[in-house]
Amino acid sequence: MEIVHIYTRRRSDFGRPCYFSDRPAEVCVDIQPDPSLAEAFVLRCPVDTPVQHGSEMSEHEVNTERVEVETRGVNHVEGGWPKDINPQEMEQMARFRKKVEKEENYINTIVHLGTLMEHCVRQNNAIDIYEEYFGEEEEAEMEDESPSAKTINVIRDPNITKRTAAHLSWHPDRCKKLAVAYSCLEFQQSTEDMSLDSYIWDLENPNKPQLVLKPSSPLVSLEYNPKDAHILVGGCYNGQLAYWDTRKGGLPAEVSTVEASHRDPAYGAIWLQSKTGTECFSASTDGQVLWWDIRKLSEPTETLVLDITRQGLLENALGAITLEFEPTMPTKFMVGTEQGIVITCNRKAKTPPEKIAGTYSSHHGPVYALTRNPLYPKIFLTVGDWTARIWSEEAKESSIMWTKYHLSYLTAGCWSTVRPAVFFTTKMDGTLDVWDFLFKQNDPSLSLKICDEPLSSLRLQDNGCIVGCGSKLGTVTLLEISSGLCTLQRNEKNLANAMFERETKREKILEARHREMRLKERARSEGQDAETEEIPEESPQEALDRAQKEFFEVIEAELQRRARAEARHLDGKVKKQAGEEAVVQGEESELPKYEEESEEKDAAKVSSLQPHAPLLGVSASVGQPPDPPPALPTGVAAEPGPEDRTETAEPCTDAPWPFALPILFFL
Repeated sequence: MEIVHIYTRRRSDFGRPCYFSDRPAEVCVDIQPDPSLAEAFVLRCPVDTPVQHGSEMSEHEVNTERVEVETRGVNHVEGGWPKDINPQEMEQMARFRKKVEKEENYINTIVHLGTLMEHCVRQNNAIDIYEEYFGEEEEAEMEDESPSAKTINVIRDPNITKRTAAHLSWHPDRCKKLAVAYSCLEFQQSTEDMSLDSYIWDLENPNKPQLVLKPSSPLVSLEYNPKDAHILVGGCYNGQLAYWDTRKGGLPAEVSTVEASHRDPAYGAIWLQSKTGTECFSASTDGQVLWWDIRKLSEPTETLVLDITRQGLLENALGAITLEFEPTMPTKFMVGTEQGIVITCNRKAKTPPEKIAGTYSSHHGPVYALTRNPLYPKIFLTVGDWTARIWSEEAKESSIMWTKYHLSYLTAGCWSTVRPAVFFTTKMDGTLDVWDFLFKQNDPSLSLKICDEPLSSLRLQDNGCIVGCGSKLGTVTLLEISSGLCTLQRNEKNLANAMFERETKREKILEARHREMRLKERARSEGQDAETEEIPEESPQEALDRAQKEFFEVIEAELQRRARAEARHLDGKVKKQAGEEAVVQGEESELPKYEEESEEKDAAKVSSLQPHAPLLGVSASVGQPPDPPPALPTGVAAEPGPEDRTETAEPCTDAPWPFALPILFFL
């Protein structure tokens, strides 16, 4: 039976919205039960069965791809240069200028821009939009603030077997990403189940790494490419070099061959300033520095052996631990070695021995950190043994400034990117020290206990506000330092420059004085050697005669000195008596008895000296030494006067006393 309900509607009501209203229930159809169908039913226990009369719907989720927004800026140094032009290369800039000046619309563009520029200059002269009206109050508040730091995040190694956070690298564009190289640096301490992975962490989600890097060997160094933030280069524990493209995943895009790589861990890997942005170089404790192009990692483009004897022998090379490269000095770089020596190198030298420009004897042990001052590139910092030292390229014999010797070994260090006199150091006891040499040089301005295990790595953000510290157990602690330590103070650049120049000048003066003393000592030693070579060998009789002659010359000189002293004493007495007689002026008075006795005594001394002089050989004969007197002790033992008793004879260094003693015995 089909149920049909028919309703009618006017044509003008079609298409209009429906309006419903409430009304009582109304029975449309009443179907009575059919008794004949009862036999087809089976009696069962009551069962509740829900019935859904609505249509079944399926749920689907759709998510579009996330749009990555990047903030890019152009560094306007002498104008906005294109991306492929390096402002540091003078040849590229000159070539680009000539090309632009030949274009037709160059003159018209310059004239048009000149009018706009003139208007802007006049506006700038009218009012300074960058003037700070309340800068003094802000500086006063900053000066009152004591140095401090607070922990903002802690990143831990997700593996069960903890490894050392060997190296840290911040994302060049976004400071919210941090690449950490994990490896076990202790010899033969790694286990079979130890992970080889390193990670890139997003600080907004630190519970899980954003990307897992899967090298063939644990990474001991890892660096972001400053020109392309998607590219990273890493040095492996087995000496290989690998690079990653984060857009392609966690597997390395290419790895250098084992035969062409280092023989020891590649502790240093740094990107070079190049047009393509694909060149880098690495250093290892095998004593080699290798240059690479990541487009072809099958072999290095250049090799340097760190042999300071300039013979190029690998067995004499010094093992490299740290590398330092300043983009403003594209041809120079520095290497810190295991032996505590810092080697300065010049890549553009013609021959390999000339590439080693000089050395600095910096520490008693390995140089764990080597960085140039970002504001004064000629000043660099080294960290090793128990001290951190500040060096100048102009003074090579000694550092210009240094910290005190600590009880714990220093493991890492870096300069502040904002303040020229502030640097950071880490120690084996888990302490982070912040030094401000303009404020205090004997002790750190701020010392923080980060953890109980040794700290192994240190890296500061480009803005200078957040510092990351890696520990031996793989924990990376991020700290935000106070504004006073990351804000450039008034006149700080001039003060720091004056301090560095003063200390450099002082070290130069000390070096010159030390060099002069060494030359004198060398000349003296060479003269003594020449004298010993010129003096002929003499017979025992000649040596005896010469010693006898020198002995009697000493005796004669001593007697003459005593005679002159007695004569001066007598002249003084006579003058004194003449003065007293002049004062009395004719008054007759007898001399005191003791004066008469002294005069008689003096006269007796003079008379006693005269007969003994010929006996001791004090004669006027020239050319022949006097005969040895038979009664030498009689003349020597003459009773000295009052003045002689208080006067000591000067020691004679010219007399050969080893020969004089046998002569006395012989006489």
